[in-house]
Amino acid sequence: MNRKELKEFLDIKVEQYNTPDFIPHDPIQIPHLFTDKKDIEIAGFLVATIAWGNRKSIINNSNKLMELMDHSPADFIKNHEESDLDRFDGFVHRTFNSEDCKTFMRSLQHIESKYDGLEHAFAKAYLEQNNLQKAISQFKTIFFEVDHLQRTQKHVSDPMKNSSAKRINMYLRWMVRKDNAGVDFGIWDSIPMSALSLPLDVHTGNVARKLKLLKRKQNDAKSVAELDKVLRKFDPVDPIKYDFALFGLGAFKEL
Repeated sequence: MNRKELKEFLDIKVEQYNTPDFIPHDPIQIPHLFTDKKDIEIAGFLVATIAWGNRKSIINNSNKLMELMDHSPADFIKNHEESDLDRFDGFVHRTFNSEDCKTFMRSLQHIESKYDGLEHAFAKAYLEQNNLQKAISQFKTIFFEVDHLQRTQKHVSDPMKNSSAKRINMYLRWMVRKDNAGVDFGIWDSIPMSALSLPLDVHTGNVARKLKLLKRKQNDAKSVAELDKVLRKFDPVDPIKYDFALFGLGAFKEL
């Protein structure tokens, strides 16, 4: 396929996979339990943080987190006291343990009180950096302004250290992308869709290479930048919609 044919093919696949049918099979179903903006963005951030490994396990542990927050994540983050964090003792998802979880709760409360929430923290970083991947790196610095164990830092990726930052890029897609199909929320107006980057993982990377969209072998920040250039030519306004096409082609083994 030439580039024009490839774009047409991918546009068809976006239409096929970017539908509400996507939601029940994806961790995005958890923030879709809520209607309040703060609930959605806090639930989404926590779910995206543990969104690696077995899909069923991700969804089960995400539900467990919501239960531990009394199914009111925004209220819990705003009003919890230190003693309330004892309820997370024993929580674990792969290498994300209860101490990591408690740090995330403290940090989210700090971000709410100091920056008026996650959107404003990310927007501040984006405004200063004018590049979303650099902004993610700055956001990580903001996130760990609270006391924390060094080990917890690995749970917030840093593109400036050549991480693909798959989970944060996925989270930003959820929050920023205006989606007529109703999968992504599009509740943040302070960051443009055009600035978003693909949540690159093993599966989307393999599909991108098969389609000759990506030459680089590693799934890292340099590969994200390489894919960004191509996808932004395909759709300068909404380049990240192609995440649905690449994910679907891989998940349903169409290639």
